[in-house]
Amino acid sequence: MTHHTEAQSPDVDATGSLEIISFHLGGQIFCVNIMAVREIRGWAPSTALPHTPSHVLGVINLRGSVIPVIDMAARLGLPAIEPTERSAIIVTNIAGKLVGLLVENVSDMITVENAQLQPAPKVMPEAERALTRAIIPVEDQMICYLDLDALFPNSEELAA
Repeated sequence: MTHHTEAQSPDVDATGSLEIISFHLGGQIFCVNIMAVREIRGWAPSTALPHTPSHVLGVINLRGSVIPVIDMAARLGLPAIEPTERSAIIVTNIAGKLVGLLVENVSDMITVENAQLQPAPKVMPEAERALTRAIIPVEDQMICYLDLDALFPNSEELAA
């Protein structure tokens, strides 16, 4: 029987490494697994849809596919993003659906050793801790590794 620790996520093992894309939201650094990222686009206004959650900005046309755009800051309970020319939309594949994640700016692609992944501290409320796969200390920064599947558990929310 293998022991599964809190800091480990299903897509990593303690001996390997993980490639992440880091981005800024509300003065903090977050990241997602690069394997979930399809492309990174510059900010473009989206078309708003009625009766969607406040963190769903609307939809954009991605080469003929209509995909929802999520304000990641608002989804995480931070102040909503005021898009600038530095803002980016990270197009990700979540539960088989393409979803655009609006972030303040994309900062880096980093390879981290799985041994660097630390469990989210217990001081975080349970709901937020469930969204965080791990905390990754990199140099003098702490990067919050987000669990995209936990962020968007009902795929109806992602249906454009």
